Amino acid sequence: MSNSADSPTPASRRPRFRPVRLLTGAVFALAGVIFWTSFNTAQGTNLRSDESMLRLSDLIQERSRKNGTLDDSTAKIRSEVDALARRDNGSTQAERRKLAELEETAGTKKLTGPGLTVTLTDAPPNATPQIPGVPDPQPNDLVIHQQDLQAVVNALWQGGAEGIKVMDQRLISTSAVRCVGNTLILQGQVYSPPYKVTAVGDREKLGAALAASPAIQNYRSYVDAYGLGWKVDQHDTVTLPGYSGTVDLHQAQPIG
Repeated sequence: MSNSADSPTPASRRPRFRPVRLLTGAVFALAGVIFWTSFNTAQGTNLRSDESMLRLSDLIQERSRKNGTLDDSTAKIRSEVDALARRDNGSTQAERRKLAELEETAGTKKLTGPGLTVTLTDAPPNATPQIPGVPDPQPNDLVIHQQDLQAVVNALWQGGAEGIKVMDQRLISTSAVRCVGNTLILQGQVYSPPYKVTAVGDREKLGAALAASPAIQNYRSYVDAYGLGWKVDQHDTVTLPGYSGTVDLHQAQPIG
């Protein structure tokens, strides 16, 4: 222990660097910058207001309509290009037949045959348990999710579907079924429930694949518990449109 003569007095003590105080000041400065940026972006409006969300929804719907128009235009131009290519390519009948088979497999041509349609629907927002002992539903229990749609599509492929469309769009190998909230975004277009998935193929095998899917069995437990929609319609004949959008090609190899 040092004596009082050796101890530094308050007057002789130099101001020392205090990291804690500096960090506190930096946090307050950063908070001020964030507040000002948020205020400047919102321009004094409520970022979470219903009006802002409605404008965003309107923008999404308008972009979806434009994408649909562009898809129609692309399909028309593609049809004209294909017609010109067939007229001028000098291919043999066997080659043209093989090309037609490849186009059908790729999903770019219409497909007609027997099949079925699966319709998925949200439950009523005020749904209550329909089975004794089942807990009250949470909001997520009452809406169709991405995995529900994907489960139907996967089961139909496993059941030997020759082609599938979701809503009014044909699926191809690069198609992705994505949901944001309770809306479906498919190939640049936005859809709301009820969702319809239609497949061409052997109806018995397609139905058996739907019944055997564990993911669909799980979904149907919510159908029974809370009233989510599940309906399967059989078709003697149904026509799927050809895919009309663009294709992002990542890998290819010659056939022959």
